[in-house]
Amino acid sequence: MLSWLVKLTFLGAAGTVTGSRYLLDVRARHILVDCGLFQGRKEIRQRNWERLPFDPRGIHAVLLTHAHVDHCAFLPVIVREGFSGPIYATPPTIDLARLVLQDSAHIQEEEASYANRKGYSRHHPALPLYTAADAERAMERLRPLGYREAREIVPGVAATFGDAGHILGSANLRLQIDGRHRISVAFSGDIGRYAEPLLNDPEPIREARWIVCESTYGDRIHERVSDFEPLANAVEAIVERGGVMVIPAFAIGRTQTILFGLRELVDRGRIPMLPVYLDSPMAVRATRIFGQHPKDHDVEARALMADGTPPLEYPDLRIASTREESEAINKVDGPAVIISASGMATGGRVLHHLRQRLPERRNMVVLVGFQADGTRGRALQDGAGEIKMHGSWVPVRAEIRTLPGFSAHADREEILRWLRGFESPPNALYLTHGENGARTSLADFIRGTLGWKVHLPEHLEVVSLSGEA
Repeated sequence: MLSWLVKLTFLGAAGTVTGSRYLLDVRARHILVDCGLFQGRKEIRQRNWERLPFDPRGIHAVLLTHAHVDHCAFLPVIVREGFSGPIYATPPTIDLARLVLQDSAHIQEEEASYANRKGYSRHHPALPLYTAADAERAMERLRPLGYREAREIVPGVAATFGDAGHILGSANLRLQIDGRHRISVAFSGDIGRYAEPLLNDPEPIREARWIVCESTYGDRIHERVSDFEPLANAVEAIVERGGVMVIPAFAIGRTQTILFGLRELVDRGRIPMLPVYLDSPMAVRATRIFGQHPKDHDVEARALMADGTPPLEYPDLRIASTREESEAINKVDGPAVIISASGMATGGRVLHHLRQRLPERRNMVVLVGFQADGTRGRALQDGAGEIKMHGSWVPVRAEIRTLPGFSAHADREEILRWLRGFESPPNALYLTHGENGARTSLADFIRGTLGWKVHLPEHLEVVSLSGEA
């Protein structure tokens, strides 16, 4: 009997919530699961620029779990460096990934240009990590793979996506590897919430000998949000003092949930209708894409659409498409709401709004998603008195509120609920995509609750998954 090994290398998201990249070596075939950007602290972001620990020319296929920056926005780099194989994703993820890659390339080029004009970069000249042309070449490699559609992506390895419930098109993944004894490896992707608006619940995977699972909120239980009350309370406060609310929100996922919540609160008469400025061209396009994939909506959203009520159409929504329209928002007096990307305030148009609104006490910044260590969003969440943007320090006098119930990530109990969907314990569970405190806490909880073997991989660690052929 000839033994063989499957090797799994953790190229990212090990001890951090960004840079999801997992390399699976099966015999002479190499599969990359996710290909995201590192974000957060400088030493973490620097990994985007380091020499690659693998040869992109040797990768046979890439599988994307979803279209967030930290899972897909490094694709242009590996394509530029020689990757020429297929990139498999669900159809909605393909539509959204095109937006993300275009936008990310635009931000890379724009920020390099701005740094060169202002002279604050240590590099002369400042260069983008990749260009729009690189992103375009990456988009040409995208190939659709629907939910629950098993497909042989390389000889002897079949991939199946399940609905992860995180954002539109998000997927978990099961890889079935043939040999005399078949083995299977599961990747959770980012696990979504249960009983949330717009999207379906996370779909279970029934069997896998090895599991790679996220742990973003592995150390806490989300507040149960009923009827968007925390959002309503924040709107009431901003109306009372005539201020402006700035919501840094991921263009894909959180923006649509916020629009849904604001529309519902106005429809119920819970809050007054005030102008909402959506200053994110990508979010506008993503919202349109949401409407193009009704079969991926949950029952509630489908029922609204069948009743003639578009779930994401807020009555007084004002869209800023051009730079001039974005800059004009600076003159807006309150009460008003501004929704703009990025969700962790790492870049994009939201920085200009924060720079404008943070110094005034009557304003408010509402954080609705996970804020990674080292990001401006995390600094605001932790009570920073000033934050640095575009080479200068901006005082923080506005109120900072966090609404954790809006997170698109499962909490500890929801992660455990998803793991209980496996019909038997795996050989090992690898916890990734979480800061060390969160995943250590989750590991202890899983060991005590399920009795499973849990490992916390380190960056660039290689593990062997044994099999027989």
